[in-house]
Amino acid sequence: MSIHLQHVSVEIGGEKIIDNVDLALERGTMNVLLGATLAGKTSLMRLMAGLDRPTSGKVLVDGTDVTGVPVRKRAVAMVYQQFVNYPSLSVYENIASPLRVAKVKGDELDRRVREAARVLGLEPLLKRQPSQLSGGQQQRTAIARALTKRADLVLLDEPLANLDYKLREELREELPRILSQTGATLVYATTEPLEALQLGGRTATLSQGRLIQFGPAPDVYHRPNHIESARVFSDPPLNELPITKASTEIRFNDGSTLPALGTLAQLADGAYTMAFRADIVSLRAAWPHSLTFAGEISVAEISGSESFVHVTSPRGTFVCVEAGVSTLQPGQSVDMHVDAARVFVFDSAGALVAAGRES
Repeated sequence: MSIHLQHVSVEIGGEKIIDNVDLALERGTMNVLLGATLAGKTSLMRLMAGLDRPTSGKVLVDGTDVTGVPVRKRAVAMVYQQFVNYPSLSVYENIASPLRVAKVKGDELDRRVREAARVLGLEPLLKRQPSQLSGGQQQRTAIARALTKRADLVLLDEPLANLDYKLREELREELPRILSQTGATLVYATTEPLEALQLGGRTATLSQGRLIQFGPAPDVYHRPNHIESARVFSDPPLNELPITKASTEIRFNDGSTLPALGTLAQLADGAYTMAFRADIVSLRAAWPHSLTFAGEISVAEISGSESFVHVTSPRGTFVCVEAGVSTLQPGQSVDMHVDAARVFVFDSAGALVAAGRES
């Protein structure tokens, strides 16, 4: 099904939880809602499902207004971060429950249950009760139940957050493929930019109940239309630096200047915010179009196969990514090289002015 949230707002106690969101999802597509906690992801899903009704605006399904139609009359399946299973039923019966409601019987029911169980690694657990499962196994059961329902609209609200890393990676690859075979429209909520990129499809960046940008995930990542979209789609956090372009130089708030290289060279004179992600900062070697800042290490966060290194300088505190376990120590002096060919530039209102190649 296609679904269109047409200028919907939700107001609770005088506070806007959803603020004039206009979002159209095409039939059979993969769509990701990306934003921090309380950005409005779950609230939008509840509107799509018919669990809540907007304070203003409409919800259209295949062009028909279904704003007041309750969830039980919609072909929707929803999986939350916190798993929900029937405690008195076995794993098999939990997965089969929507099929029994739909009066699917016999071999067809058994085939669909076992196929969902196979995909989610639940085949050895089909006779167990939910109380005998780990949290990750219970979440996989809930996802399997949603898959067997074969709903027209499948809503997944951070469904992999409670799973172990290996299974999470496998399901990120499997879910779009599985659901594409059903023809369902898939909506997946996450706080993780990397997950949005891995899942592909189209991504909506959300902040404080507002839709910032919606489009193919790589396009939104490489060309954020607003600084808020770039912030949402950056982990570690986006580095930001106020600058003034004056002729062939870039002036910083501390009074220092550097040549206007790369993306910065074509800017009209004036005040901007230069922003850059951690992966275009190097502490080891200069780029062909480097902006180089002297600073010192404040902290190095080790995160598995990479380290997030925080550098303090007179122009601010910035973060970069280093492969492997960093050997840099707090207080150590470094030169921070920023690739000026790949920075973002935003105007005083936060709108994108320029985005470097492969940003």
